[in-house]
Amino acid sequence: AGTMELSAGGQRLVPIASQMVNLAADATDAIRHAQGAPDLLRVVATSTVAEHVARPLLNAFTARHGPVEVTLGVATASEMPAVLLERLADVGLGPRLADLESQPMLRHRLVVVAGPHHRLTRSDRISAGCLARHTWLVDASGADPATDIGLLLTRLRVPEDRIRVFPSMTAAWAAAADGEGIAPGIAHLVDNDVVRGHLVVLPVEGTPIDLMWFANTLPPGRRSMATDRLRRFLDTPHAMQAMHRADASVPVSRFRPPVYVTLWS
Repeated sequence: AGTMELSAGGQRLVPIASQMVNLAADATDAIRHAQGAPDLLRVVATSTVAEHVARPLLNAFTARHGPVEVTLGVATASEMPAVLLERLADVGLGPRLADLESQPMLRHRLVVVAGPHHRLTRSDRISAGCLARHTWLVDASGADPATDIGLLLTRLRVPEDRIRVFPSMTAAWAAAADGEGIAPGIAHLVDNDVVRGHLVVLPVEGTPIDLMWFANTLPPGRRSMATDRLRRFLDTPHAMQAMHRADASVPVSRFRPPVYVTLWS
């Protein structure tokens, strides 16, 4: 109920419309090149990756491989394949996506955190099953069932009325520090708050969970030169250092303001 389906005519139109979009993308690239404009790199990322990883990564990339005009958009994992396949974006950062080339980008560990006065911090061992009874504090990726955090909440059978969504993971962690609930945490990103005593990593069975974020692109021949340059950059120590900086900063000697942020709705 409430679903829409393409008519026979609509189904015939889809591949034609896709070809038109691809031709338009090729024409735009050709015009920019003829005018001497910098390469354009359009990146979309899941909310957590966009907030903590994508911006420092792209700033480091343009500092070393500019001039490149970069846009950064936020998309759900379920939206990303269509956005990339229709060439509305060049790179999708987040979980591995089917039917695309997925390059490992950043290994990370998922933990569960709470404020120092939360009653779960008094436990020596916490079963995953009991977590469904607590209030979870997440960003938009927690409401996306295709992300690692969304999959975790689904596996734990956390009911919707136990999930509170914040504008960012930073805001969710701040609420957790204030005792409003528990939150998923990326281990290296919450480390400073843990050291300062603002957050506590809970001893939940089965955690930490080792995970990987990927850079998803079209195959060779269908992607831009800027996309290939970013893929090569991902394998360098400079990219790893940028993605592991919890404060998302770059050295002043290499700072440029190249990333224009947009939102996908």
